[in-house]
Amino acid sequence: MSPVESLDNPILNSPYDPPERHFELGPGGPTGTILDGRRLSESFIPVPPSKKSAQQEALDFDATGERREQNTLINDIRQAVDLWRARNYNGVTPITRKLLQHWAAKPPEREEPAFYCQREAAETAIYLAEAAGRHGNPDFRGRIDPENDIHNIGLPRVALKMATGTGKTVVMGMLIAWQTINKVVNPSDARFAKRFLIVTPGITIRDRLRVLEPADEHNYYRERDLVPPDLWDALLQAQIIITNYHTFLLRDAKEIQGVAVNTRKILTAGKVVDPFKETNEQMVARVLRDLVGRGGRSGKTKAGEIVVINDEAHHCYQDRPLEDPSEFDSEDKKEAEQRNTDARVWFKGLQAIRKKVGIKAIYDLSATPYYLRGSGYNEGYIFPWTVSDFSLMDAIEAGIVKVPRIPVDDDAAGDVITYKQLWEYVGPVLPKKKTKKLEEQPEWIPPKELEGALHSLYRSYRRRFEHWETDLAPLGEPPPVMIVVCNNTLVSKLVYDWIAGMDVELEDGTTIAKPGELALLSNVTEGLWAPRPRTILIDSAQLESGEVMGRDFKQAATHEIETFKDEYRRRNPGADVDNLTDEDLLREVTNTVGKKGRLGEHVRCVVSVSMLTEGWDANTVTHILGIRRFGSQLLCEQVVGRGLRRRSYAANDEGRFDPEYAEVYGVPFAFIPGKPTKEIPPRPPAVEVRALNDRAGLRIGFPKLDGYRIEIPDEQFFANFDHTCRLHLEQSSVAIWVRNEGVVGGAEEVTLKRYRDARVQEVAYQVARTLLRRELSAHDGVERPWLFPQVVDIAREWLASCVTVDADTTIGMLLLTEGTHLAAERLFNALIHQPGNSQPRLLPMLRPFDSEGFTDDVDFFTRKVVIDATKSHVNRVVLDGSGGNTWEQILSLLCEQHAAVAAYVKNDHLGFAIPYVHEGRTYQYLPDFLIRLRIRPDDVERTLIVEVSGGQKAAHSPGSVQAKADTARYQWCAAVNNHGGYGRWGYEEISDMTTAATKLDMAIQSLYADGIVTGLRDIQEVGL
Repeated sequence: MSPVESLDNPILNSPYDPPERHFELGPGGPTGTILDGRRLSESFIPVPPSKKSAQQEALDFDATGERREQNTLINDIRQAVDLWRARNYNGVTPITRKLLQHWAAKPPEREEPAFYCQREAAETAIYLAEAAGRHGNPDFRGRIDPENDIHNIGLPRVALKMATGTGKTVVMGMLIAWQTINKVVNPSDARFAKRFLIVTPGITIRDRLRVLEPADEHNYYRERDLVPPDLWDALLQAQIIITNYHTFLLRDAKEIQGVAVNTRKILTAGKVVDPFKETNEQMVARVLRDLVGRGGRSGKTKAGEIVVINDEAHHCYQDRPLEDPSEFDSEDKKEAEQRNTDARVWFKGLQAIRKKVGIKAIYDLSATPYYLRGSGYNEGYIFPWTVSDFSLMDAIEAGIVKVPRIPVDDDAAGDVITYKQLWEYVGPVLPKKKTKKLEEQPEWIPPKELEGALHSLYRSYRRRFEHWETDLAPLGEPPPVMIVVCNNTLVSKLVYDWIAGMDVELEDGTTIAKPGELALLSNVTEGLWAPRPRTILIDSAQLESGEVMGRDFKQAATHEIETFKDEYRRRNPGADVDNLTDEDLLREVTNTVGKKGRLGEHVRCVVSVSMLTEGWDANTVTHILGIRRFGSQLLCEQVVGRGLRRRSYAANDEGRFDPEYAEVYGVPFAFIPGKPTKEIPPRPPAVEVRALNDRAGLRIGFPKLDGYRIEIPDEQFFANFDHTCRLHLEQSSVAIWVRNEGVVGGAEEVTLKRYRDARVQEVAYQVARTLLRRELSAHDGVERPWLFPQVVDIAREWLASCVTVDADTTIGMLLLTEGTHLAAERLFNALIHQPGNSQPRLLPMLRPFDSEGFTDDVDFFTRKVVIDATKSHVNRVVLDGSGGNTWEQILSLLCEQHAAVAAYVKNDHLGFAIPYVHEGRTYQYLPDFLIRLRIRPDDVERTLIVEVSGGQKAAHSPGSVQAKADTARYQWCAAVNNHGGYGRWGYEEISDMTTAATKLDMAIQSLYADGIVTGLRDIQEVGL
């Protein structure tokens, strides 16, 4: 044991020798002590502890605090293999010993030695096949076979766990060479085979694994010197098929292809087996047609037995029914069902092959051979047939992979590190589906936390780019790459346009190219689309499955596709580009990111849907941003793994690698939560809430608005700043300064100086520009730039008189898009209030084709607390909160008893919403109650909107409580009352139930007297 003062250099071991030292991991992460020997195999991935809060000091290996468990089978086998290696591999064939000694050789005998982790994985597989139980070597098959009987229905699986970037493909080559050459030299030895099926989860890996074909020009056997020259001829007898598991899907017969669905139903009616679908035997014959011939009556012969190698084998498992499906939300359930469907196809395909042909052994390779939540097994449970482990921490200490650095501290308010737990902030507000309102927005305003993360990560990227320009570009090296992993195609397109630029259509019908917000990654420069895209947009799932991409996605990537076609023509004179599908082209670009002389060489940023494919081996990735939910360790490591491959493998004077780093935002390293230990109470029965036909007289109607419009005359502006224009700035969750660290190794600090050092004039210009574009354009959408100087002066005055800031916060926060739009809102209020205007009038923007709603449409089931209602068209009032809401119950009772109340309804599944804007984004405010008053003689219908603002509802609602109330009172009611077609409307907020009866009565009497009615004539006359 040796103490160390600094963890700046995380590399303790040579990549070519067994690990000799490791960092001690205490409850708070690395303790600063280096321990002798090798770390035991445990089922976790260590991450750096947060420095933000004392509550986060502990290194959280599992979100539930579950203990770290040693993998005893792996540790026992590792000890036996170490002893076996020291005894010169006793019990193996001469061919095997020759190969093992060849792989262990070092310079000068071997120019590029194999990594120790590669040798150990291959040695473990060889030990179990040849040495276990022989010549005094311990036998572990009695512990592995029963697990395969339980989990794999007897499939002979052995899993080798290797961190991403440590060379699993090399290990596959070692296994193929070992099996093939032994079988050729001794054909009667039943332990070996020379026929191989390599199964991958997608097309990318399938294509990349061509290096395992001995006849391939760039095969690994020669490039990595895996076979001595005198054994090469034997290796050439290997028969190898490389496929993706999708080929195990049973295909339709040619006769039924193109036949209508209903016709097919008629043809197959009453048949137990679909005669137009492949059988399992036919599928196996198709997949293995070039590998095995027919053998005997059963089709199964010893000569036909094959060895299967599963790459990224965590996708292949036998799933089980969920114990309690109700524990899953819809998104979790959908993801789990898709994973299980894919796993089932892969697993059943192997079962069919074993039955038809025979499988000698299955070697699973994966960085994360764990069961996921929803598989039917315990979450985070390592595949029990896993026999070796070289973890991410082992790989970092050996210098084989980059060190991932994540945010461990920042200057944002609160205890949560914003850019580490990014999804918690942006997930609820990012769009989930395309809407008309989203399409009509002139520009997308990213959530402030996302925009801050993009700028912060980009600032770090710019440093790496400057280093590349100076030191690596002159050597012909490709540029550094940032990858952004999004949750759906809609978000990826929005983020892509924000980063790379987009076409914007002007009012006159012409189109201009708008540059992206990150200059080095923008595809638009000086108003033109770049001849070589710096940023690309891809849909990983569609590219990997081989499916045809959707029209919308192709349209989004139009510029990329056309540009790459032109480049393909230049690189391949005479090639028939028309024969290339768009999918082929984008797959080629994606697969060659960071590779010299290839189509993707100059790509700097990849915006990906879902995640980049496993096996994607770009070694130029330096920055990763996750914009999706991460519910498991598997997803975290898979995404981070896209950036772990080193750029340089040149050893220093000590024979070790120098550390390389990857900066990672938005990927919270944490283990999957275990099953809750406390008992979950049974759910209450659902009750029906619906409108009653015999209460049609209590019906309440209301208008549905998309927004509001107002006309402001072209005249000299005079701002009138009152309380509605005040703004107090807090840094909140946006981090200006971030410190990134790996679990060990050097750190990096990133500061967004533009926001910290912003000048008042710069902020005033940005706010004025936004206000002109958003609110002060003419009705035809044409901007009025002649108003800009006076709006800038007003903005400067507003900044000086109305904006206050917290300590350590600057007005530069308003330069974030969300902040700029918030400032524009406050200035707009000042312009509406200005004296001397010619009475601007606020009017509603009714929803086209859906302008009215009624209580008739209410019909749903709920498990919330309910109370019966009498004066309501709807039979029950649903109370918010897990235990009900006493305040809402009191208001319902007051409505039942008040003589002036004709009818009331709780706004639940009613469809009544008040659109309002807060901090640059549009929200929907759902007040609690609508109360229709009794109509007096010769009067109009009057409706009171009531908000019960008690409890903690406001803390969980998007936007500001004050913004909702002001919009309801001064904009929604004003606009609807000015319309004149929906009677008179008023708004009241009750926040003290001790005076609720009095306040409700005063609000009703005031509404009768038009006292709280806004609008009607003009804005100024009602006190705005």
